[in-house]
Amino acid sequence: MARRAHERDNKPSSWDRAGVSPKAGSVGVARARDPPRHHQWRRRSPARWQPRSCCCVQPGHRRRRRRRWWGRGGGCTRCSPWNAATTSTGRRWGSSTASARRGSPEASPASSAARRTSSPPTAASASATPSRYPAINKPAGVVHWLKHSPEADNVDWVVILDADQIIRGPIIPWELGAEKGKPFAAYYGYLKGCDNILAQLHTAHPEFCDKVGGILAMHIDDLRALAPLWLSKTEEVRQDKSHWSTNITGDIYGMGWISEMYGYAFGAAEVGLRHKINDDIMIYPGYIPKPGIEPLILHYGLPFKVGNWSFSKLEHHEDGIVYDCNRLFPPPPFPREVEMMESDPNVKRGLFLSIECINTLNEGLLLHHASVGCPKAQWSKYLSFLKSRRFSELTKPKYWKGQKVDSTITTQYVALSEENSEYPKMHTLFSTECSSYFDWQTVGLMHSFRLSRQPGNITRLLSCTDEDLKNYKGHDLAPTHYVPSMSRHPLTGDWYPAINKPAAVLHWLNHVQTDAEFIVILDADMIMRGPITPWEYGAKLGHPVSTPYEYLIGCDNILAKLHTRNPSACDKVGGVIIMHIDDLRRFAILWLHKSEEVRADKAHYATNITGDIYASGWISEMYGYSFAAAEINLRHIIRRDIMIYPGYVPLPGAKYKVFHYGLRFGVGNWSFDKADWRNADVVNTCWAKFPEPPDPATIMQEGLDARERDLLSIECARALNKALYLHHKRRNCPRLDTIHSTSSNKIERIAHESSRNRNSGKFESMDVAREKRVERAAATIPPVHRSRRLARSSRMWIIAVWAVSIVVFLLVISMFFTDRRRSVSRSRVSRSLKAHV
Repeated sequence: MARRAHERDNKPSSWDRAGVSPKAGSVGVARARDPPRHHQWRRRSPARWQPRSCCCVQPGHRRRRRRRWWGRGGGCTRCSPWNAATTSTGRRWGSSTASARRGSPEASPASSAARRTSSPPTAASASATPSRYPAINKPAGVVHWLKHSPEADNVDWVVILDADQIIRGPIIPWELGAEKGKPFAAYYGYLKGCDNILAQLHTAHPEFCDKVGGILAMHIDDLRALAPLWLSKTEEVRQDKSHWSTNITGDIYGMGWISEMYGYAFGAAEVGLRHKINDDIMIYPGYIPKPGIEPLILHYGLPFKVGNWSFSKLEHHEDGIVYDCNRLFPPPPFPREVEMMESDPNVKRGLFLSIECINTLNEGLLLHHASVGCPKAQWSKYLSFLKSRRFSELTKPKYWKGQKVDSTITTQYVALSEENSEYPKMHTLFSTECSSYFDWQTVGLMHSFRLSRQPGNITRLLSCTDEDLKNYKGHDLAPTHYVPSMSRHPLTGDWYPAINKPAAVLHWLNHVQTDAEFIVILDADMIMRGPITPWEYGAKLGHPVSTPYEYLIGCDNILAKLHTRNPSACDKVGGVIIMHIDDLRRFAILWLHKSEEVRADKAHYATNITGDIYASGWISEMYGYSFAAAEINLRHIIRRDIMIYPGYVPLPGAKYKVFHYGLRFGVGNWSFDKADWRNADVVNTCWAKFPEPPDPATIMQEGLDARERDLLSIECARALNKALYLHHKRRNCPRLDTIHSTSSNKIERIAHESSRNRNSGKFESMDVAREKRVERAAATIPPVHRSRRLARSSRMWIIAVWAVSIVVFLLVISMFFTDRRRSVSRSRVSRSLKAHV
């Protein structure tokens, strides 16, 4: 009875039994079934009775058929861990941990699916630490396997994986460059605790702390030395609740959930292991791989999306899909559909990796269902594809073609054109949120980025809550790095979306390793007119380049004295930022902290102190930037010829590279304010656009400066509409003449009403916590391109006039001939009468 109770308490979830657990992988490799200690019989085809392995009845005990013990997939629910499906998914050879001796037959990929599952007792609720922490089962399972498994004595190398991974090819440690004392691992840049007080508290050698995880390939002797410390350091970090905060651990939840990862890093530092780190061997579906590199591991730990299809493992946490015959995950788009989604070959490769991941999971489920005797699935187009030659070609084993790595990090690739090959590499960032308001800004910025010939790549930092992300439609608008939203502060509850900008930059630095030397940071409400490069404007280490924000008067008064030790170094800058990557790494966390600090200082919100006309603390993030830069003595090179607000008079001879349309601007009777379009979904509504600005040929200003100002304003508005037009064209929107003409002006009327309310002083505070969204159902109806509609109406009017003219002409002719006949008839009658007389 004690054995049975123990098995019930430690029964894994349905995903764990199928070898696709979303939690950390354990030692050993599951196989279809163990050599039976006894037989339970079950009716299945093709044989009338089929033996199944079961450990719920001990040898020598009375054997009973207990139908209620059999699960939905045919496995015994009491001893189901022993009847688990293999972790090999279809043609994949997979395991939670693969181990093989070099040169032995077991080193072949095919043999890895024949490993035995080790079943250590759970350590999720240890008596010493009553809080539940399932992740500790990973180091506990490794320790148990080393102590109790005979296979641990027969191997030289061990590969440790997580269960939520797909293996695309053989992982051979010595081919990856692993050596004794130097394990191979993937890069986990968000483990910032290796660089701060956390490492100093929990290891005697913080300088040896490596930010690694995901895949670990090491010598068995190294693992024996590391495993006990891995477990003990995990417990140690988990109990250190005073250092769970996000700014120390990098854990966005601040709950100590990644203590096991730090336990590994600190344990490895304690025994002196220095890792050979590679950032190419493993990729998260949804990310873009480096050109020419085939990753061997797909880690589906994060949500990912292809077109309108998406997948998140957390949505299936308690899903019994393994035991429901012939039930699969929602099928992704077919390869031919993916081909038409994206023209960029690298982005397209990333989409193919995403669909390969879910297709492999579904293929594994099909094979598992067949192995437990499920009836044959009904034919479908998707099942036919999974059995097709095309799928076999797409999922054939991949082999590592990268070079052996040394102990340095392999960085993310940044493409350079030949003309810029002699200059430092660059990367451009901009921050947005999951809303239609930011989507149309993203469309405009991305269109202008492509035209500007800006060197390097661009990444959108998309800050979203989990709920918003489920309903979000704009995943394909730009290369995206997903960031948990901090709009609602996790500690204070303060609603301040602007803080997502420094938080997103910090998250990107901790999760993405780039080889770019300079980072350009823009806002979403910008249009690029040309390349923004550090060599043109003189940016260098210690001296970033930015544009002036003269209204930041807090740099000259008590606000700077309160929030920075070096108020004399406070620069009134913002908008466009060009900064060296080393400066950004030192600066980013201070940017976030100073933004929080200024935001919390409500006693100094007044306009005469901050320059904020709303006196609501809305520009706290801008002050956070200036005060953080002053704190580490970053002195900016301030350039006035980079950015201009449309509606401002340009400097003589200035060749501006950026339009910042953050304020209302206009030409004559026409005007534009981005805030009027906060709730209008112009991106997902076919052919929707903004009101057209006047024709430049009609601009007849007396002064040259006024004319230049108006021409720049028109250029900005036209660039936005051009971007929307091309976006709708790429989306294959229906022809304009199929759109109902009666709904053409509703968005414009809504924007006008919003503008009128704002001008009448009825706007609310800029603090979004107090902002109430107005329901505007008609905002989804497009303003059709007026010029084309008017031209079509003119043609119809001309045709109508011609038709009426022809009808009138025929009526006149008819009347003429009718009168002629009558006159002829009368003349005949008169002659007849005269003849009778």
